[in-house]
Amino acid sequence: MAGISFSILFILAIVFIWLLPFIIILGSKKTSGSEKLAWILAVIFISWFAWIFYILLAPIKKKD
Repeated sequence: MAGISFSILFILAIVFIWLLPFIIILGSKKTSGSEKLAWILAVIFISWFAWIFYILLAPIKKKD
């Protein structure tokens, strides 16, 4: 029984870690609208590691 609960917790932890970039981007106030969508698509289609560039670069230009 303990092995089953550990397995479930392990799977949930992996899923959370995989979803963390999406949660960070969606919850961020650095970007909005289509810019946020572009970052989400970059994470999905270019690389899961694109969220690191999001944290470092977004927004590329300052808001007025």
